[in-house]
Amino acid sequence: MNATNQTSGKRNAALIFIFVTVLIDVLSFGVIIPVLPHLVQDFVGGSISEAAIWVGIFGMVFAGVQFVSSPIQGALSDRFGRRPVILLSCLGLGLDFIFMALANSLPWLMIGRIISGIASASFTTANAYIADITPPEQRAKAFGMIGAAFGLGFIIGPLIGGQLGEISLRLPFWFAAGLALLNFLYGWFVLPESLSKEKRAKRFDWSHANPFGSMLLLKSYPQVFGLAAVVLLANLAHYIYPSVFVLFADYRYQWGPREVAWVLAMVGVCSVIVQAGLIGPLVKRMGERRALLFGLACGVTGFVIYGFASVGWIFLIGIPISALWGLAGPATQALITRQVGADVQGRIQGALMSLVSLAGVFGPMLFAGTFALFIGQRAPTHLPGAPWLLAAGLLFGALLVGWRYARERPAPAAAWSGAEQEP
Repeated sequence: MNATNQTSGKRNAALIFIFVTVLIDVLSFGVIIPVLPHLVQDFVGGSISEAAIWVGIFGMVFAGVQFVSSPIQGALSDRFGRRPVILLSCLGLGLDFIFMALANSLPWLMIGRIISGIASASFTTANAYIADITPPEQRAKAFGMIGAAFGLGFIIGPLIGGQLGEISLRLPFWFAAGLALLNFLYGWFVLPESLSKEKRAKRFDWSHANPFGSMLLLKSYPQVFGLAAVVLLANLAHYIYPSVFVLFADYRYQWGPREVAWVLAMVGVCSVIVQAGLIGPLVKRMGERRALLFGLACGVTGFVIYGFASVGWIFLIGIPISALWGLAGPATQALITRQVGADVQGRIQGALMSLVSLAGVFGPMLFAGTFALFIGQRAPTHLPGAPWLLAAGLLFGALLVGWRYARERPAPAAAWSGAEQEP
């Protein structure tokens, strides 16, 4: 009993660290959201239209770098362990935020964002770490906590960044650097290794350390490959928020920055409630497959409400409904991790993160183009909510794929065997 309690205690401590790591990483990115476009605007001479183009380019480059970097980090963590990869990522982010705080031109700022894209791929390793230390039946709840960290980070970070940015556009970058470096020091003294040497990959596998090779790795696990399609479609749909929400809210409901901030805060709070409070009991009661399908169905329903909402209060009704979509992601991750052994968890998570990044490359163009088409003079019909209906269609496609591939099966013996941790 004592040994069991000790193991459980170590596991909980490690989970807390991973939660804090993800929270601080997301906070550090959230802090610079309100000021990065203005800094770009300063570098291009104050032109808003030119700054908008460059901000879009920055976003595409960032997602493209993550697309390449994520499977590399996953393969490195399979070969050398999760701890060094996570710590190097935290250190790299801290130094990079200092680099961006000192950047005096647009090219140098772009280099900083490229480095951020490389270092932020630590989310890949964090997911693999959770799979290492958590029994299969508890993984959905653990992944839900990581989702809650994302939600909290993107609620609190921009609020802090906006206040600091009023003082100086550079100050949020210094604040983010301090957060990331403190996280590195915290991890250096607290974080244990989750992947013992005997469970690691025998060599660094270049064939699976590139995004295209990692797709082939996914294909070698048919159920995982199908669930990966769910991940891609769901993340593609999610990009509607950063792509068109602000413009849509202004055009449709005449909401200004203050109203938009409160609505986004409401979205974040509902998401945190689902991720931190509901996933554990609901997945335990429904099972991972039904939780996945129920979550996607709620996402479809919420987005359809958004698409046809003629007034703002109807849009608000859709927020708690669409928030239940948050059940789908952790349930999908839990199902995926059941199908593979510990020696390939990092590469599988790297491949999945590449798909998330791929969605980040194409999602903004897809939804912004749809919005522009259906409010423009050549619109086949005037339908400002068309992007939301497109997102609903993507989630419905994910629902159909999930219905086919989401099957709960026992985990392979190598996938988890008590999650021994090295000091």
